[in-house]
Amino acid sequence: MAELPINNPQQILRTLDSFLERQTRVVLFGRAALALGFGDAGARFGKTQDVDAILPIVEMSEIEADAQFWKAVKQTNKSLDTSGLYLTHLFTDKQVALTPTWLENIVALSSGEYRHLKLFRPSSVDLILTKMMRGDREDMEDIRFILSQEKIAPSVLDDAFLKAKPLEIPEL
Repeated sequence: MAELPINNPQQILRTLDSFLERQTRVVLFGRAALALGFGDAGARFGKTQDVDAILPIVEMSEIEADAQFWKAVKQTNKSLDTSGLYLTHLFTDKQVALTPTWLENIVALSSGEYRHLKLFRPSSVDLILTKMMRGDREDMEDIRFILSQEKIAPSVLDDAFLKAKPLEIPEL
């Protein structure tokens, strides 16, 4: 039986995984989170050229000191350079719109195909907040997709908007 073709986020993450030396948690957001975090329904987002990830500020000292992670990111981007795929959008949770409890509510993704990667995405509510940052047409379509996959009461969204943590850089 032929193996199904992998999508771009899977290719990027498989490459990253091949360079990692130990278990590493990655919290995806952006279209990679949609492609990998919503089963078959998210397949249409598999053409995204990049993988975005959130680095929890409470873990930054460990992340910054994790030389194998940063080396793997660099090797991944070098390896994928000619394909146009990349892993470069790594933001702290102070640079992305999220609720104060976002890290407690992350959703585990299937990591069975990876040796070292443990993948997660923000809850749907937090994923919507990340999509509200730019407010462009594409992000609004992504929000409609998330809402088509999970029914979220308007009051829950209103509460999340009110509780969203202020961004470190106002321009974001």
